[in-house]
Amino acid sequence: MTSKNTPPVVLVDGSSYLFRAYHALPPLTTSKNHPTGAIKGVISMIRRLEQDFPGSKMVVVFDAKGKTFRHELYEEYKANRPPMPEDLACQIEPIHEIVKAMGLPLLTVTGVEADDVIGTLADEATSKGIDVVVSTGDKDMAQLVSNHVTLINTMTETRMDRDGVVEKFGVTPEQIVDYLALVGDKVDNIPGVNKCGPKTAVKWLQTYDNLDNLVEHADEIKGKIGEYLREATETLPLSRELATIRTDVQLDFGLEDLKLREQDDSQLLELFREYELRSWIAELEDGEKSQTPAGTSASDKPAPETAKAYSVITDQDELDQWLQRLKSADLFAFDTETTSLRYMDAEIVGVSFAIKPGEAAYVPLAHDYMGAPEQLDRDAVLAQLKPLLEDPGLAKVGQNLKYDKNVLANHGITLEGIAEDTMLESYVLNSVGSRHDMDSLAMHYLGEKTISFESIAGKGARQLTFNQIELEKAAPYAAEDADITLRLHRVLKPKLQETGRLASVYEEIDLPLVPVLSRMEQRGTLISASTLRQHSQELAERLAQLEKEAHQVAGETFNLGSTKQLQAIFYEKMGLPVVKKTPKGAPSTAEPVLQELAHDYELPRLILEHRSLSKLKSTYTDTLPGLIHHRTGRVHTSYHQAVTATGRLSSSEPNLQNIPIRSEQGRRIRQAFIAPEGYKLVAADYSQIELRIMAHLSGDKGLLDAFENGEDIHKATAAEVFGVSLDEVSGDQRRSAKAINFGLIYGMSAFGLSRQLDVERKVAQQYIDRYFERYPGVLRYMDNIRKQAHDDGFVETLFGRRLYLPDINARNKQMQQAAERTAINAPMQGTAADIIKRAMVDVENWLLRDHADEARMTMQVHDELILEVKESALEKVREGLVKRMSAAAKLDVPLLVEAGAGDNWDQAH
Repeated sequence: MTSKNTPPVVLVDGSSYLFRAYHALPPLTTSKNHPTGAIKGVISMIRRLEQDFPGSKMVVVFDAKGKTFRHELYEEYKANRPPMPEDLACQIEPIHEIVKAMGLPLLTVTGVEADDVIGTLADEATSKGIDVVVSTGDKDMAQLVSNHVTLINTMTETRMDRDGVVEKFGVTPEQIVDYLALVGDKVDNIPGVNKCGPKTAVKWLQTYDNLDNLVEHADEIKGKIGEYLREATETLPLSRELATIRTDVQLDFGLEDLKLREQDDSQLLELFREYELRSWIAELEDGEKSQTPAGTSASDKPAPETAKAYSVITDQDELDQWLQRLKSADLFAFDTETTSLRYMDAEIVGVSFAIKPGEAAYVPLAHDYMGAPEQLDRDAVLAQLKPLLEDPGLAKVGQNLKYDKNVLANHGITLEGIAEDTMLESYVLNSVGSRHDMDSLAMHYLGEKTISFESIAGKGARQLTFNQIELEKAAPYAAEDADITLRLHRVLKPKLQETGRLASVYEEIDLPLVPVLSRMEQRGTLISASTLRQHSQELAERLAQLEKEAHQVAGETFNLGSTKQLQAIFYEKMGLPVVKKTPKGAPSTAEPVLQELAHDYELPRLILEHRSLSKLKSTYTDTLPGLIHHRTGRVHTSYHQAVTATGRLSSSEPNLQNIPIRSEQGRRIRQAFIAPEGYKLVAADYSQIELRIMAHLSGDKGLLDAFENGEDIHKATAAEVFGVSLDEVSGDQRRSAKAINFGLIYGMSAFGLSRQLDVERKVAQQYIDRYFERYPGVLRYMDNIRKQAHDDGFVETLFGRRLYLPDINARNKQMQQAAERTAINAPMQGTAADIIKRAMVDVENWLLRDHADEARMTMQVHDELILEVKESALEKVREGLVKRMSAAAKLDVPLLVEAGAGDNWDQAH
């Protein structure tokens, strides 16, 4: 670089960062459902550059709309690029407005790309002896690198000078254009040389120095790749011209004309408020610049932060002082660092606390790497913490405290006083607004990039466990966890309290469920490994038989799991109709396509059955025995409260929610879930709960009467739709009515119903019309909920849980219609989820109080609770269980609960 006294000119490739920010961040939205992920990402990076290059002239460049001179050179240029997503396009204008309000020159030049504007300005600067920093994520920009031009990528926090270009690409900056011409670009539709990858291009350029020399010696290149090179010699000049960034664009301005202006704080504050960029609002309202720009860097190095007092406690006196402070605190943040994410195996490596924002402490207890400093004794410290952690009167806040409760249980500590949980606060506030992990929440609500685990532990197979991480890295990470948690709570809780009835959903449903789920996870469930192994063997035999039958039908052997081979056999050899194509234009063999083809053709039916059984075998019968824990002899699933949009619980390792309910094979898997000796399994299931909720929400008299009279709702619907008496309803009519009942509450169209019932679309529409004639309240409810969703951007459950619908007013009709279907169903599905959660809390408290030695809840699946009950207490527990589940909500129709008992889950179901 030239004079170190002259700050470099910073040229920002806004278009490059636009897409990267859009894909890097979760789909963030405002309360009015305006997307903000790209806005936040791009502006964060520009703010970061302002901090990193104080005193530098900064210019932000974006692509202009419309075609460029490259399109004139080559009509197919960028023809393969899909149109910009609507939820990104609507963020461009806000970004431009914010950049202008920040006082920065913003350039869009018609007819040329941002790259060419940047190349021209970079050339002007270097000709005047001014160094240039180009901020971009675009590999093509490497051709601009020189002794005076450096690239930086704010997202990955990497710099690239001349040596960096050679290290990354294997060629010099002067060879980059030739390199790009050879390799081509599928996205930009630059032809290149067929099958020429980066390694081949580097090898050629290292041998022949440049493209012209390579073409002269093309005959020396042997093999197929040589043929491809010779075929491309006519188009290579075009590829090179398309890849070349212009440095001589005729601009109406020069660097001297691009003046930094004063930041317009009032305009900026208005824009930040409009797009709900809260942390930046606070900065402007306080009248001070942030020290912590909301970096969206994919790097794991955190952005510079405001001063924080984080301490590492390795001294007993200091620990005693903190313990005293914790005892007298109204609320403290608590977090554990452990050896494993699997709660049954995790051991505590250290604990962290925070009482005030910006102040936190980490107590290392079991770091055992070579040269680790002396630490306080883990057992002694946990013994001192035990009274505080077990005191229900001492309020704790954490991020996913269920995990910490489970880990502490491994050390004989029962965590009580779970007063707040930031993961659940975020989830209840807006289940689809962002991810709910701490790093995402810190970025979204605090505008702060946290230290990532990978940055201190590494990645992949060589990733360290926390006990192996040096204390110098581990302590700031761990202390930050507690500090960020406390700060998040202070932001999130007020938002819950001021938004509808969300505070009561959080405080009365989701938060009380944490200890319930924790105890269920720790109890686990008993399974029979021998039953599963036998089933697995039978599945293997059936799969082999299906494979043999498929080969016979196809008239040849082939790999049933190969999409290409299936496509060739289905569509080329057998001439099956093409129902749907993949995004790349190939005929699809996806499951919905196979289901449709299976109505008329044998091979798709065999493939479907093979796929289904293969999935059951790999997911359950082969896997479940390996999940039996060595210490307990049981399987311990993990329940997730902050995953589904509607409030339903999900589970993993194993996923209990996906075991087929009605198939024989699904029943066989349930038979492996067994009761311990002297116990029975009791399975209690809400009957047709979503239809009952629909009756309540719609107030439809016909539905209400049918449920009140205890009628078979599907039979009653069949009688209405098909115009027959209840006694005359056939089995087929009842099945059709069932499809109609459930289809409509999921927003199914006539087309969808026709496919499900295998009738003409016109007939399906007649069924729907007749249904709404008989149940007009349902149609009225659907119309009203759609309108409400469009007006408010969200729908609510009976208890006030909200589901925001970002696509409800999308320009894309398909996206909008999908959001409307969700709007119809979400209040029912979400209310059902709320009801069973309320039931779980009530049932667990009742069992602990009255039947602690006789019964325990072990599983929750969809609308069903599964308990292990002593045979001697079976009837009284079953009676009390049904009573409490039925009372979990007051609807205008009875909540019917059916409870069975047996030696295994299938018998009890």
